[in-house]
Amino acid sequence: QVQLVESGGGLVQAGGSLRLSCATSGRTFNNYAMGWFRQAPGEEREFVAAIMWGVGITLYSDSVKGRFTISKDNAKNTVYLQMNSLKPEDTAVYYCAADRNLGRNPRNYDYWGQGTQVTVSS
Repeated sequence: QVQLVESGGGLVQAGGSLRLSCATSGRTFNNYAMGWFRQAPGEEREFVAAIMWGVGITLYSDSVKGRFTISKDNAKNTVYLQMNSLKPEDTAVYYCAADRNLGRNPRNYDYWGQGTQVTVSS
């Protein structure tokens, strides 16, 4: 059974940092892209960042570029999202997802985690 389990969310003040983790199990994702998406109340799910597991190629949305960093730990089968200089507008539920191709469209991602809440206070 394929599982993506996010953790690391919480409440942080503006300007602070959080590191989200996405632990994978149930299959090998070596040839997959791992993406982070977020969804605020009343909003559509939006792309945040993605990494091609095998080669490490990364993509970022313009809104987080320079503040967030996506990375992976092959030994732990885990993907991370380091979030620095957080802003109140970063508040959302953050989801980890997997797809065979690197991209920004959430509809293309096959596997999803349950999400973790990130709240940034002003």
